[in-house]
Amino acid sequence: MVTKQYSGSPQDADLTRADSLAREIFSDIANKWAFLIIELLADRTLRFSELRNEIEGISHKMLTQNLRMLERYGLVERTVYPTVPPRVEYTLTPAGQALHEIVSGMCDWTHRYLAHIESSRRRFDA
Repeated sequence: MVTKQYSGSPQDADLTRADSLAREIFSDIANKWAFLIIELLADRTLRFSELRNEIEGISHKMLTQNLRMLERYGLVERTVYPTVPPRVEYTLTPAGQALHEIVSGMCDWTHRYLAHIESSRRRFDA
């Protein structure tokens, strides 16, 4: 995995540049699974199996990859308890909570405009 480095220059935050770190971050976190994970962790701490049960259609592999990516970006905190078997819980960090405000707005927008979008899709596809 090649990761771009942040040097603090304005170009690093320019989403239109192919080599922008901000663009890499945006690309990684702006996916349906990450948004759903963030939405579910907004109000409570959940175990892996609870997340998997809550998100219909997500595979074990995709949930693992997304949780690791969110943890790498400092948006999710993973806590392992020394029990047998080990108990692992996930919770949003303060940065994750801040991102949740945006994700929540997108969820609200989706609910508000769902009928409009569906109607537009039917007209377009006809």
